[in-house]
Amino acid sequence: GCSGLAYVVDFADEISADDQVFTSRGVKVIVDGESIKYIDGTEIDFASDGFSTAFRFKNPNVVDECGCGESFT
Repeated sequence: GCSGLAYVVDFADEISADDQVFTSRGVKVIVDGESIKYIDGTEIDFASDGFSTAFRFKNPNVVDECGCGESFT
């Protein structure tokens, strides 16, 4: 993203040895070992607002976000 880092939500075909795996409410989240330092302590919510649904991230490590909200530093 324009600020440097961005959240990517995708399906994983496999789990690598350095991946971190978290499970909450039956949902498994896999984070690659290199990225964990940027999102440590992050809360993830799946929100529905009218016709719009999206993952929302509350990351205590964010210093700045780009204007569009798609990336952070």
